[in-house]
Amino acid sequence: MPAPLVLHRGKIITCNDRDEIASAVAIQDRHIVAVGKDEDVLAAAGPGAERIDLAGKTVLPGFTDGHAHMDREGLRRHLPSLSAARSKEEVLELIAEEARKAPPGTWIVTQPIGQPPEYPEPENALAAGLYPTRTDLDRASLHHPVYIRPIWGYWRNRTPLISVANSRALELAGIGPDTVSPSPDVEIERDERGVPTGRFVEHTLVPIVEHTLMRAAPGFTLEQRAAGLSHAMAEYNRYGTTAVFEGHGVADEVIRAYETVHAQGAATVRATLVLSPYWGPRGSGDAIELLREWSAWLARRGRGDDLLRVQGIYAEIDKDPLNNQLRASNHPCTGWAGFQAGAALDAGLLAPLLVEAARARIRVAGIWPDLLPLFEAAHRQHAIDDQRWVLGHQPVLDAETVARICDLGLVLTTHTNRHIYKDGDLWVQRRGPQGQDDIVPLRRLLDANVPVAFGSDNLPVSLFGPIWHAVARLSRNGTQVAPAQALSRQEALRIATRGGAYLTFDEDVRGAIAPGKLADLMVVNADPLTCEENDIASLHSLLTIVDGRIIAHPSCKEIVP
Repeated sequence: MPAPLVLHRGKIITCNDRDEIASAVAIQDRHIVAVGKDEDVLAAAGPGAERIDLAGKTVLPGFTDGHAHMDREGLRRHLPSLSAARSKEEVLELIAEEARKAPPGTWIVTQPIGQPPEYPEPENALAAGLYPTRTDLDRASLHHPVYIRPIWGYWRNRTPLISVANSRALELAGIGPDTVSPSPDVEIERDERGVPTGRFVEHTLVPIVEHTLMRAAPGFTLEQRAAGLSHAMAEYNRYGTTAVFEGHGVADEVIRAYETVHAQGAATVRATLVLSPYWGPRGSGDAIELLREWSAWLARRGRGDDLLRVQGIYAEIDKDPLNNQLRASNHPCTGWAGFQAGAALDAGLLAPLLVEAARARIRVAGIWPDLLPLFEAAHRQHAIDDQRWVLGHQPVLDAETVARICDLGLVLTTHTNRHIYKDGDLWVQRRGPQGQDDIVPLRRLLDANVPVAFGSDNLPVSLFGPIWHAVARLSRNGTQVAPAQALSRQEALRIATRGGAYLTFDEDVRGAIAPGKLADLMVVNADPLTCEENDIASLHSLLTIVDGRIIAHPSCKEIVP
């Protein structure tokens, strides 16, 4: 056994049953072995223990992101960035620079135009002249197929999505004057002669063009996804996230990336992955038989270990059948999404699948409120109130709906980055004074004993933002959003730690700093219980420990020189 590691002279916010505060914690191998006063923990650890003097700094249990989309965080880094461009000419200069480095004939596929993570742009970016045309891109390179990818629409929560291809890329994609748009939501922009300009305009938040018209452009490889995932884990670690739950489901190509990182011994974030199923033609036929086959590895806790586990399925009623069919036609590639558009099914097909999932004890996760009646119908045939089915992203929940969620034993994951911070003003306007308390009603949920976990949705990655949203209830514009639904700081921390551990069935082994628990914790740059309220959102980890291992990142030098 390795010598114990002791963190002492700190403020250890344990998040245990009594919300105790300690000053020292000892770790041996993968577990916490002692928590308490400095003298007691140091004495128990013995003279051979490695010591880290916290000098008064605060320690928290690691956070669990309940709706992370962690894989997306690393994908952007594989594409040349255009974030430095402030004009069309600067976009072309950056692409020309890439062309000088790339062998002739190879694809140049770039990030979207704009600044991540939201990629903001003028209201009418096309009219403002920000986006080049095919002939503009031809000036940057005639000898490379060039494609500027569109954003993932939910980064900005506003349409349209715009992408651009040069002449060589259009030629390889087989796009010409006679090409017909695959969807009413996709416009192939044309000049006065009817010739495509190279610009595609999508009036939908989930891209279609990359899976149809521009399918010839290379997608993300397994190697890129795995390398991107390792980078993403480091980013989540920087904010104290030590576990994620992928409640929107992930496709096979993302599962393989996780398995690759796990096999390399490089995982620094625990992951519980829900399968995003590709039903394909079986969606209208023998999907139940397929689900029964999958039950061998999806039912109950699923397959895997305490660093990587695959369990359950994602469910969605198909409200966009044409476009989802087009997106799914590029199977197995999923692009930015990471999940299968083919997971969505007609309600009549989905209902018996959920009944079978309930019978086989296959956990189900979803994000749309129209699933609730189907969950209830499945529960009437086979009880799910002990299976912890998941409903995420809900912006508005009245008291009656909260009661229904409670009756089903559901776990709720929130999306406060959008529904309180970014869209809070919109929801306040929509709901009016009488309906405000229905907006992300965290106090109501906790009072009803509904289990809750915070989700970042990768917008951005830190859970300190959702913790602040829960406490301050302020929109980006400073509007108070249902202030009666605010939580205390300690309650919000408990959701980020213990709530997330409950979501992944790990409450017995994670979520608090206590003897016997897995050693997942962080040293924070300020105390979230006492710092200025508006500073909570910008907190970060100085040192993160996962599975008993110190995860190296630049801030560690402030703790471990």
